[in-house]
Amino acid sequence: AGVEPRRPRQSRLDLAARWDGVLHVRAAGLTRLNAVEPLEVFTLFHGQAVTAGQVVASVKVAPHLIAEEVVLEGVRIARQEGPLIEVKPYLALEVAAIAEEAISADGLARFEAGARHKVEALGSRFVGTTVVGDGDADTAEAGGREALIELVRRRGIRVVLVGGVSAGDPIASFFSALEDLGGRVLRRGVPAHPGSMIWLAQLEGATLLGLPQCGMFTMATAADLILPRLLTGEALDAAALAELGHGGILGREMRFRFPAYARDLEAPEG
Repeated sequence: AGVEPRRPRQSRLDLAARWDGVLHVRAAGLTRLNAVEPLEVFTLFHGQAVTAGQVVASVKVAPHLIAEEVVLEGVRIARQEGPLIEVKPYLALEVAAIAEEAISADGLARFEAGARHKVEALGSRFVGTTVVGDGDADTAEAGGREALIELVRRRGIRVVLVGGVSAGDPIASFFSALEDLGGRVLRRGVPAHPGSMIWLAQLEGATLLGLPQCGMFTMATAADLILPRLLTGEALDAAALAELGHGGILGREMRFRFPAYARDLEAPEG
């Protein structure tokens, strides 16, 4: 789904994305199909942001003639494992943010500009920030709880960005507020750098994507591999985040996997 064939070229058939979105590849099924010699199917990376018309996979055979039963075996595996290749389109969602730290007016403006740029580049709408601040624990917890109630329960926001809450602080008041409302943290930290202190949580029908500082939303991090998937409506879980470890060293040479908006952004130091 989400791909269309190009005209054959010699012994190769390319598959292109039908729309902007995120490529999904069933890697185990792909390996199983490629074990049928001499069939060849090769793709871009699972979880990669792609654009309409971009070639995301190719099908090829090396010999000029192959037995019919070989092709039929490949078709059988593809149907059994399928869809092997899929491009999930971006949805037009409303995305809100919570700033859980003391932040200046200039800092808030930069945070909102960075978040808005990323969200709107993927076809959704950024609807603003609730500033909770970082007062005493009780005040911060109450502020976080009220922000979550307003955004998730009253307004039905499905994706919430949270700045200023670190995965390294398991007793952060924001996590207490989240759990009091029946939410849960899916994972504290992800196996990728930069961005290893990212966390992901769920509250009712919403997903929360958190970074330890608001300023990190203006930079290129592992969050730029996660946010596009959330904006396709994908329900990410801990297992999906664990897969980020393969290819998780996100130097500039890996920026091709990011959406276009992130390819020239600065990365956090360290």
